Amino acid sequence: MASADCDKLPSYYANVKGELAVLSHCPENRRQVSPLEPPPSRRPSTFYILLSFAAGVFACLQVQYISSQLYPQDSRSSLNASGQRGGTTEVHAYPPPSPTNAFPSLFPTDVGYPGPIQTGAEPAAIATAPLYALHTGAPHLVVEPSLQHESIKHGKGKDKFDMFKSWGNLSPWYSVPSQNFGLDTTPNPPEGCKVTGLHFLHRHGARYPTSDKHDGPAILAGRLHNATVEGRPWTATGALEFLNDWTFKLGGELLTPFGRQQLFDLGVSMRIKYGFLLETFNDTLPVFRTESQDRMLYTALNFAIGFFGYPIEDQYLQSITIEAPGFNNTLAPYMTCPNTGDPKKEKREEVYLQEWIEVYLAPALARLAPQLKGFDLTHRDIFTLQQLCAYETVAIGYSKFCGLFTEEEWEGFGYAWDIYFWYHSAFGAPLARVQGIGYVQELVSRLTHTPIKTHSTTTNGTLNDDPITFPLNNALYVDATHEVVILNIITALNLTNFAASGPLPTTHIPSNLSFKSSELCPFASNIQFQLLSCASTPDPQIRIIINDGVTPLTGIEGCPEQKDGMCPVDTFVAAQQRIIEETDWHWGCYGDWSVPPGAAWNTTTGDPPKKD
Repeated sequence: MASADCDKLPSYYANVKGELAVLSHCPENRRQVSPLEPPPSRRPSTFYILLSFAAGVFACLQVQYISSQLYPQDSRSSLNASGQRGGTTEVHAYPPPSPTNAFPSLFPTDVGYPGPIQTGAEPAAIATAPLYALHTGAPHLVVEPSLQHESIKHGKGKDKFDMFKSWGNLSPWYSVPSQNFGLDTTPNPPEGCKVTGLHFLHRHGARYPTSDKHDGPAILAGRLHNATVEGRPWTATGALEFLNDWTFKLGGELLTPFGRQQLFDLGVSMRIKYGFLLETFNDTLPVFRTESQDRMLYTALNFAIGFFGYPIEDQYLQSITIEAPGFNNTLAPYMTCPNTGDPKKEKREEVYLQEWIEVYLAPALARLAPQLKGFDLTHRDIFTLQQLCAYETVAIGYSKFCGLFTEEEWEGFGYAWDIYFWYHSAFGAPLARVQGIGYVQELVSRLTHTPIKTHSTTTNGTLNDDPITFPLNNALYVDATHEVVILNIITALNLTNFAASGPLPTTHIPSNLSFKSSELCPFASNIQFQLLSCASTPDPQIRIIINDGVTPLTGIEGCPEQKDGMCPVDTFVAAQQRIIEETDWHWGCYGDWSVPPGAAWNTTTGDPPKKD
């Protein structure tokens, strides 16, 4: 498929809110844009202050009126027969649309007088520290104490239960021990080796729920609220009593404050570990990539502020690829794959997910349904209550929904997401490999320092063929994407150790489960493609480190069974080139094929049915 046409690309991407200079997608439009000049510093007259105040009041009244029309659920007068407001949507719009004291010229960010300053050496903890700094816990988030205490008390002899690790893709990222992936090693370079480069891929941080027309937190809240205003009152008792006054406080799609912190912290962590790689940029700047979606853009900017420190201008270049239909984009490959979304091809996960939900949540439904009189809860509703625990926790810091479920039910919730993503985005999904192969092409291009020869997948020729927007000789690359794409890429790379336990059943959780979404694609998930030079071998080596866990590369043709997960770069590249040649992107994304729902057809390689 041809790459996106230049005339379709808005030149707006040359400037992000006047604060960050970036490159346009098209060579003829490429230019450096300076930050917007602030207005001359002067004290506003009383007349203009009063005029601004009046305009602000008028604007606020307008916003309130429009909001009342668009979001009628926001009214706190919508009570049920018992005087409850359960399910009402609660929105707090900040910042104000027209603050009356907004005179930026009176509040400059640079007034001079910085004091004596001197730049120090770049940090290199990955090379100099005897131990690797692990990422554990989730600062500022509170888990239901009673459940945590109960889990410690009745731990059944296994590791202490950690609810944060039982939320699948909704989990905050944490350091995964390499032993979980089958290796007894750490991300630190093996003895006699030194790091020479890093290709870093990461997911966005914690966000509000994505839009869903059929179910999910916002839909359930709306159903609860609508029942009250339509004269079908309900009453919550027992553990659910808090629902009587519960309001829906979640937005949609945007990063939460905790999500922003995750990426800032991740940027700081990577600078401390790999800052020395910046010493290789003598007369150029690093180019980091992200996408145009709001949460993706601000994920990248928060990472950059953590990595470079504010201000970030002049320290790096931020490439923003467009996530929209018709634009080639390896970080959002589903946008140019027409078979994506076809229920006869891709939507395999729903049947499996529903089957498992009805198994593991049967006790919870029997326990909670009688506590909500006048409203019929379903298995799917109970699953949504578990989602509300995760989403509220990462959005507002704590959720009462968490205490409604047992440790076993939370383990079932985590496995529900394993099932979902196995069949939706990974080895059990027929479009996983074709959607991940474009990024693999870019990785090979960077590793070999050679341009992509043919753009026949999701690679963007306008960007990838230009050494300014897609450099090939850097020691450091950073790309931001979504969890589904991370899983697409893991599948396309043929990291078969994660598929070792085979298709995921819906009757029980396998004891030897090799595919865990909380370990592979949580919020702020990240992959290090670490390049090494070792005294013990003349060949440059590569390792893949997923959320701090080093993974074996034995599924990649020719890569040895090596205790530290290393493989010669040339061997790794040759294997990936064969995978690229064997992957029929056009058949996967345009082919007239279908798969039956359920277990009648399966894949463990992420490939569609072969051509006849």
